[in-house]
Amino acid sequence: MDIIKPWYTSRTIWASIVTVASAGAAAVGIPIDVDESVVLTDTILQTVAAVSGLIAIFGRLAARTRIR
Repeated sequence: MDIIKPWYTSRTIWASIVTVASAGAAAVGIPIDVDESVVLTDTILQTVAAVSGLIAIFGRLAARTRIR
């Protein structure tokens, strides 16, 4: 594994978070199917990618120094 990426872009991390959340939801009486978990993981990943892109754009616009 030579490529390093932020934790929030890891599909494994998000799938694990969704699995834990699904188990917690099932424990309190909210059933979540496996198919719904897959869709939820994809939706979260797409949202994280969109938000991180917006943060990068706004960060660059708010920067006080130039890029060379």
